[in-house]
Order: sequence, then structure tokens, then C-alpha cells
Amino acid sequence: MNNTKKAEPLRIDIVSDVVCPWCVIGYRQLAQALKQTNTEHKIYWHPFELNPNMPAEGQNLREHIIEKYGSTKAQSDASREAMTQAGREVGFEFNFNDDTRMHNTFDLHQLLHWAEQQGHMHELKQALFVAHFTDGRNISNIEVLADIAAQTGLDRSEALAVLKDQRFAQDVRMAEQHWQQQGVHSVPAIIFDERHLVSGAQGIDNFKHVLQKIADMPD
Repeated sequence: MNNTKKAEPLRIDIVSDVVCPWCVIGYRQLAQALKQTNTEHKIYWHPFELNPNMPAEGQNLREHIIEKYGSTKAQSDASREAMTQAGREVGFEFNFNDDTRMHNTFDLHQLLHWAEQQGHMHELKQALFVAHFTDGRNISNIEVLADIAAQTGLDRSEALAVLKDQRFAQDVRMAEQHWQQQGVHSVPAIIFDERHLVSGAQGIDNFKHVLQKIADMPD
């Protein structure tokens, strides 16, 4: 029985938001650790909204950070530089500028929920990270979201219909509430084997250490 369990891919649940820079950095670090340790795995993405009360049109990112955290411009610049460098180290390009915006992501999570049913959730998640942080696209606009979905092999008209009729709104709300009830209040939250929670972007070496510890655990 133990051997059968060990033969199964490692389940990895990732609770994250597309507008969270450390979520894409953390995922990229984990992905490299998984590759370097040759760990068989399966990733499941789950929704989290950094700013559920964000208006539909979004807000200038610098203004948002100052309001939310009381950061100065110098602190904001230093944070952006740190994130840009961390992204560079894992092959991800951040293009922050004075017009970078924070967005409401509830529609995104509904689109991702639908994409999971089509077998394209992972691809869409990565495309949305790039659209937001690298390309600076307006991910508050459902037409833009439908375009991104189409670029990942999904049906554009159906993606647009999903966004317009909000058919998965309740499913996303329930999923968000589930993870909040599990104690997830910040992201990224990465849960290994449904038992071991790791929060934040821990770095490639630390993720490798976590993976090794899990592999060495008795069933």
C-alpha cells in the first residue's frame, strides 16, 4: 500500500491571485525546484482575491499601495526593484511603470474556473500573469480577458459568455470561502499533499528542501 501511494504524483494546491507578484515568483521558484528534484506532481490552482472591494475599473498601483500600506514612493520603488530582480532570477519579466494598475480579479477567477473544466487552467493562469505584469494589459476588461483565453486555446466567444453571465460566480465564492476557512489569509499559499502548508515565495533551494522532506516522510 505504501509503495502505491509513493508512486502517485505529489498533489500541490496553490492558492493565489493573478495580481500578486509574489505568487508568480513563488510558483516559478517552485517549478524550478520540482524540475531540479525530478518530482512527479500535479498542480491545482485555487482563487484568492487580494482586493475583493476593488472597483471594476481598478486603481493606479502606486496609489493603491500607498493607501493600503502607507508606503512612501521610495519604499514602493525599492519593493518594485526587489520583485523585478526576484522575477528575473526565475525567468519572469516585470514591467512596472507609473501607469501600472491594480485590478479587481473576480472575473479572472471565474474564467480560470471555466478553463479548468476545459483542461486549460494552468496555461491561462500563466498567460494572465504575463498579460498583467509583463504586457500591462487591462485585465479588468472582459474583451481583453476573452482575447487572452483564446490565445491559450480556449473558445473566445464562450469565454466572453462566461464573463458576461457570471455563471461561475457562486462556485468561485465558495472556493474562496473554503480556503479562508482553512486559514489561508495571504498568498501564495502552497499546500503539499493536502497536509503541509508553505506560505510565500520561499526560494528555489528552500522549496527543494521542502520537497525532499516530504519525499522522506513515512506514509
